[in-house]
Amino acid sequence: MGVLLSHSSKRLNLQLLFLQTLDMNFGGPTMSSGSRCSVRAFEFGRTHVVRPKGKHQVTIVWLHGIGDNGSSWSQLLETLPLPNIKWICPTAPTRPVALFGGFPCTAWFDVGDLSEDGPDDIEGLDASAAHVANLLSTEPADIKIGVGGFSMGAATALYSATCCALGKYGNGNPYPINLSAIVGLSGWLPNSRNLKSKIEGSHEAMRRAACLPLLLCHGKGDDVVQYKHGEKSAEILSTTGFRNLTFRTYSGLGHYTIPQEMEDVRNWLTSRLCLDGSCTY
Repeated sequence: MGVLLSHSSKRLNLQLLFLQTLDMNFGGPTMSSGSRCSVRAFEFGRTHVVRPKGKHQVTIVWLHGIGDNGSSWSQLLETLPLPNIKWICPTAPTRPVALFGGFPCTAWFDVGDLSEDGPDDIEGLDASAAHVANLLSTEPADIKIGVGGFSMGAATALYSATCCALGKYGNGNPYPINLSAIVGLSGWLPNSRNLKSKIEGSHEAMRRAACLPLLLCHGKGDDVVQYKHGEKSAEILSTTGFRNLTFRTYSGLGHYTIPQEMEDVRNWLTSRLCLDGSCTY
């Protein structure tokens, strides 16, 4: 289970471009949204499924990072000693991304920068969150369901967490499923403006936020999605009412994953989702 970076020269080039062009500074300058594109014409790519090797207790949709696909993560997740989990690894639509000057690549939503004042692609976020919810909607009623992801996939997972708490998407349409766990690796929280007031404006939203377990992991050496943005996202979620949140940090870890991080994910999922009857709170 080695590091998970790009598995092709194309994805490696996208990672380098991501690093060179991204100026992610909360409260910093806002990038023009003139090159942003509607999600209406985009189609999601191939979905890869890793079947549980033991009794099926949990299904988790896992979302890849920008420029990647569901296949690379399905290969890694298949090696994890979590026999009770079914993993669904979809592939994002190929779309122009403002960050790359409109260059098309697989992305869950459009992004220009991560400043709190920057524009959020609510249409893209809602479309991806709805795709995830649809993938989980056919799971049996006795199966716990969750969402996880890496980088932009983690951002989409955290957005799904806020939709679950609020009971609706950003466009106001009802969010149809109840999530049992959220995992975000090397990511950030999109659309955080006014989140606190929205959550606190509903007793039901506050209850759902407080009950939803979240695990956020971030490397202190991440030079793509800088550590301070993962830390800030965890802080915003905690102060917003997501009280069941664990934030793990890794000295020297860059924008990839390592065996220790995945072992922490395994242990957290096992305890929080009572896999094999094991529960710790």
